[in-house]
Amino acid sequence: MTDYAAAGVSVAEGDRAVELMKQWVEKARRPEVVGGIGGFAGLFDATALKDYRRPLLATSADGVGTKVQIAQRLDKHDSIGFDLVGMLVDDLVVCGAEPLFMTDYIATGKVVPERIAEIVKGVAQACAEAGTALLGGETAEHPGLLDPDEYDIAGSTTGVVEADALLGADLVRPGDVVVAMASSGLHSNGYSLARHVFFEIAGWSLDRDVPELGTTLGEALLTPTKLYTLPCLALARAGGTHAMSHVTGGGLAANLERVVPESVSVRIDRSTWTPDPVFGLVAELGGVERSALEQALNVGVGMVALVEPESADAAVRRLADQGVDAWIAGEVAAAGVHGAGGSVTVEGEHA
Repeated sequence: MTDYAAAGVSVAEGDRAVELMKQWVEKARRPEVVGGIGGFAGLFDATALKDYRRPLLATSADGVGTKVQIAQRLDKHDSIGFDLVGMLVDDLVVCGAEPLFMTDYIATGKVVPERIAEIVKGVAQACAEAGTALLGGETAEHPGLLDPDEYDIAGSTTGVVEADALLGADLVRPGDVVVAMASSGLHSNGYSLARHVFFEIAGWSLDRDVPELGTTLGEALLTPTKLYTLPCLALARAGGTHAMSHVTGGGLAANLERVVPESVSVRIDRSTWTPDPVFGLVAELGGVERSALEQALNVGVGMVALVEPESADAAVRRLADQGVDAWIAGEVAAAGVHGAGGSVTVEGEHA
């Protein structure tokens, strides 16, 4: 006779993984969470929405891409959750929404309870830092589809913003100032390019000490995505911020263009910041031209805010007070001044 375990799926190990992760999920609660994990659905008390005049719900879904391969090769799984949470909740923040809760999904070739618990630990810690509840999730065992040590992780999140506090392109005006916020490294985009350069072209190993990075290559590539959630929420609520852009796949210019109306053009000055050395290494080792590099990677800027000029200096100080390195990186002008309407031009040489 055969059974599910003989086919490669262990229900018992899945149950043990849930028990191991419970302590971490408990740390990512909000008062509105009803019950605990283990049910068919997570419950969130929406009574607080009654205090909104016109609440708009915001939602986002994402994953972390091929960065998971770095975690798997290093056998270090407690930070990849920060990348997932960052990709999710900071997409909501750009419109001024407060992320309320998220759920995650982990698919793996073989459930190793301790490894699953480490992944969820990172997710929960990041949720706690972002003020977001980890409401539930799913762990799926896919033998034959994924190798035993392989996994992928994705998730979705839901938030809320008052309709008259919604940020976006319709608020952006000529004279606004570009406030850039530093990234912590590659974040979670462009890893197919980075892996190609470091592993296939340069032939480097993850345990290679890289003086320019001050650490091993593996440690640098696994640096968690910076969370901008609470500082950006504070910035939005302080007033004077018209739009924000989360710099993910596509790079700085393409992502900022998503919140730039046809009535304006934007100029960004590269000389206002010095990118982390990891970006220069990708360019140098791979012979990657600047345009291709900036299209695939954030090149040192993880989030951007467009703010009214009289609020710009205060915005930089407010972000610095909350641990976000920020600076004035450019300006917004009428369409045609810096390029076609709705365009973003990045000029100059890095400092």
